[in-house]
Amino acid sequence: MDFIEDLRFRGLLYQVTDEDELRDKLNIEQVILYAGFDPTANSLHIGSLLPILTLRRFQLAGHKPIVLIGGGTGLIGDPSGRTTERQLSTKEVVFGRIKNIRKQLENFIDFDRGANLAKLVNNYDWLGEIKMIDFLRNIGKFFPLGYMLSKDSVKSRMEEGISFTEFTYMILQAYDFLNLKKTYNCDLQIGGSDQWGNITAGIELIRRMELGQAWGLTFPLVTKTDGAKFGKTESGTIWLDAGMTSPYQFYQFWINTDDRDVITYLKYFTFLSHDEINNLETQVKNDPGKREAQNVLANEVTTLVHGKEALESAKKISQALFYGNIKELSESELEDGFQDIPSADISGVEEIGLIQLLVDYKISSSNRQAREDISNGSIYFNGERIQEINTSIKKSQRLFNKYLVVRRGKKKYFLIKWQ
Repeated sequence: MDFIEDLRFRGLLYQVTDEDELRDKLNIEQVILYAGFDPTANSLHIGSLLPILTLRRFQLAGHKPIVLIGGGTGLIGDPSGRTTERQLSTKEVVFGRIKNIRKQLENFIDFDRGANLAKLVNNYDWLGEIKMIDFLRNIGKFFPLGYMLSKDSVKSRMEEGISFTEFTYMILQAYDFLNLKKTYNCDLQIGGSDQWGNITAGIELIRRMELGQAWGLTFPLVTKTDGAKFGKTESGTIWLDAGMTSPYQFYQFWINTDDRDVITYLKYFTFLSHDEINNLETQVKNDPGKREAQNVLANEVTTLVHGKEALESAKKISQALFYGNIKELSESELEDGFQDIPSADISGVEEIGLIQLLVDYKISSSNRQAREDISNGSIYFNGERIQEINTSIKKSQRLFNKYLVVRRGKKKYFLIKWQ
C-alpha cells in the first residue's frame, strides 16, 4: 500500500490537489512539505496533534517536513473557523509562546539527524521585513477581491464582520508557501480542511509567479459523534503541556472516548498497523464493554505525548481512584488525580468533627444526611470506610500532613486541604 492509500485508510485524505500526480511524486522522490502553527497560546492543544503527527508520518515515509511557526501570522490572526475577531497579542507575548511550542514540536518531529531531518522556520523572519508598497505591488496584485471573497474563511465572516487585518491573512499564508517554495523547494502544504482556501491561494500564487507546480492536502477537522467539541472537557482545553493539562487528565480524556469515535481516533493519532486497528475495531463490535480499544488509544497517545513514565503514573492514579487505594499515591500523583474534583481549604483548626466536616463542605446535604451516609457505609477517608458517627478528623489522618480525600458513594470524590 502506498503512502496516499495509507492516509486514505486513516481518514486523513479529505481534499487534495492533483492526487494522481502527487501520489507519483511521493512514490518516486523525497518531497519537501510544510504545515503551519500559529502561537495563539503558550501550548499547542490536542487539535494540533493531527497536523503534527501527519508531518511525522511523512517524515517516517522518507519525506522532509518544514514546521512553520507563525510568528508573523500570529500577530495578525487567522479568521478560519472563527465567527469573531481574534484579540491581537503583543510581539513579546507571541515570541514567548514560540519558545514553548518549539520544545513541544521537538517531541514529535526529528530536527536533529537523518537524511530527511525536519526544518523549523518562523515566518516573522520574512513577513517582518515586508515593505507595504512593495508587497501590494508585487503580491497583492495577484489576489482579485472576488477570488478572496469566495473563500470560505472570508465568506463565512462577512455577515459578522471581518477586519482588513484578518482579511489579509490569506495573502500572508500564500506568501509563506511562495517563500518556502523559492527558498527550500517546498512543493506541498498540509493542514486541516478549514485551511483549504489559504492553501489553494498559495498554490495559485506560486503558479502566477511561474515557480512551477505545488500541491495541497487537507485532513478533516476532528469532531465527536455526540456533537461535543473535540479537545474540550468540563475543565477546559486539553493541552500538550503537562503543566497545563496533567498526564493523568490527558490519559483520562482518551480513556473516556466514545465507542463511536475510538477507531477513528486510533487511525488519526496512533501509528498502529492497519491489522492492529482492524482487530480492535472487531473487538469494539463484539465486546464493547471490555473497552480494549480505549485502553490502547490512551496508552499510545499518552506515551507519545508525555512518555512511558507519565503513562504509568496516570494508570496508577486511575487504578487508585477506581479501587480506592489512595494511600498508594505519591503527593504529586494525588495532586494530579484530584485537580478537577470539588475541593476546600481548612485553616486555623487542628481537628474537626466528622459530621461538621461533611456538612460544612457540602459533602452531605444536612446533619441527618451525614449520619445516614456514615451509617450505611457511604463515607470513605483516604480509601478507608468510616462508620463511627461521633469521630473527629485528626492531624494523623491527613496524607502528606495536609490532604484528606473524602469519597461519598462509589464515585463522588472531595479533597480537603489543610493550610
